[in-house]
Amino acid sequence: MYELSLTTSHAPAQSDMETRDITIGALLREVAAARRDAEALVEIRQDGSEGRRWTYSELLSDAERLAMTLATRFAPGERVAAWSPNSPEWVLMEYACALSGLVLVTANPAFQARKLSYVLEQSGAVALFLVEEFRGNPMGRIGAEVAARIPAIREVTDMESKALYAEGVRPPALTDVTPEAAAMIQYTSGTTGFPKGAVLSHRGLVNNARFYASRCGATRATTWVNIMPMFHTSGCGMVTLGCLQAGCRMVLICLFDPDVVLDQLEANGTDIILGVPTMVVALLDAQETRPRDLSALKLVSCGGSMVAPELVRQVQALMGAGFSTLYGQTEHCPVITQHHLSDSIDDICNTAGQPVAQTEVSIRSVDDNCAVAIGEVEEICARGPCVMLEYNDNPKATSETVDAMGWLHTGDLGRMDARGYVTVTGRVKEMIIRGGEKHFPAEIENCLLEYGCVAEVAVVGLPDPKWDEVIGAFIRSTGPLDKSALHAHCRANMSPQKTPNVWVQVEDFPLTGSGKIQKFILRDRFVAGEFTEL
Repeated sequence: MYELSLTTSHAPAQSDMETRDITIGALLREVAAARRDAEALVEIRQDGSEGRRWTYSELLSDAERLAMTLATRFAPGERVAAWSPNSPEWVLMEYACALSGLVLVTANPAFQARKLSYVLEQSGAVALFLVEEFRGNPMGRIGAEVAARIPAIREVTDMESKALYAEGVRPPALTDVTPEAAAMIQYTSGTTGFPKGAVLSHRGLVNNARFYASRCGATRATTWVNIMPMFHTSGCGMVTLGCLQAGCRMVLICLFDPDVVLDQLEANGTDIILGVPTMVVALLDAQETRPRDLSALKLVSCGGSMVAPELVRQVQALMGAGFSTLYGQTEHCPVITQHHLSDSIDDICNTAGQPVAQTEVSIRSVDDNCAVAIGEVEEICARGPCVMLEYNDNPKATSETVDAMGWLHTGDLGRMDARGYVTVTGRVKEMIIRGGEKHFPAEIENCLLEYGCVAEVAVVGLPDPKWDEVIGAFIRSTGPLDKSALHAHCRANMSPQKTPNVWVQVEDFPLTGSGKIQKFILRDRFVAGEFTEL
């Protein structure tokens, strides 16, 4: 924990870890030289069976062969898209693009033609690397049809083609890549609308993953099961590059299935796992149904949305592991704040931790862009080496998000205590203003998650002719819900005006590819009359 005693909501950058000026490819070469025969990657197939394995020297060798193939087809700086579920080929494509100076564009394998076309066109991609099919989605056919309508696309290639790794393919030379160069374009999750392409640098991705993995306690002896999607910064950045930093073993899960994941946690003596709350809830349910030996598990790291205190307690009780929450966003590569392993249960349950190394965090007024008083709720802003380069081909959105002083305006609301610990209270655009009074969804959600059968909840502002907005609670439960009992629970634990006005029980939630609830869709569906109130 950093020893801070702040007088305003502005935590200065801490230098407990240095910022390294190194590219992803150079880091792979460095670690492969030091950890040549150490196991680097283990494949877990869609059916849960164990597949191929790579040492660090084998990983580098395959990545360099692929990089040489790519360098004969594309010029440094060109954009190529990866459209595939988690696989070793995805990891190799990430490293090969880094080694050859290409910019990797990531795409969710669940995309249909419209969204795939948007990502390819908006990014300026010149090639699409894909798999033929995933979970019934005919990706080969869709990819070919979409690419045929985009003149810039020069090729559509199966990522699993052995020809990509042919011996003897030699470009004149692999280009020299600088740490400040673009490494990826990652499209934002789209919780409030259509995604924007965040252009992320080698320097930002490498350092953010290092800061994150170090605070998780990752070492050479660590085994980390990666269940996060590789098309998101959590999977290809935090975990993949975090494992690379530590020189440890990564077990890559192709398809999230809680029973498969728990089996792998047990079989591999796993130390660390990262998941979003919906994943952790599914793991807890499966563990309760069929307990596994998780005695080796040291840490469950969790981010992506607010984490309820009850979830922390359940992880400790059912999995016997420590719990660490984090807060971040794609535009910051992505981690901004994170808990320390020594943090108290109160801090873990009620905050998102302190800023990661070399990162300034400030709570700034949306009116005048000045740091506010300790404890006051305003916009969370961050500044440091992990801030994105820009939004691709969108200077207006870039200038609206990263100001002239270098502050990344996250669009999230939060407060900071005198120690620099941040609590996230919701989105600026999701803040509910009922009759002129501000309400923050996270506080209400955490209160409801303490109620017996409530499994997941999303609190949303709903339009109202009298109050402008009223508070709506959308709940997924493990049993029948009683409106009067929920109302009484809220009144007993919060001030009366925070109690929801509208109660809706749902079977599931509309989610982004990274597992975040899309509240704007819930609001739109409610307005359209698709839900029945309790």
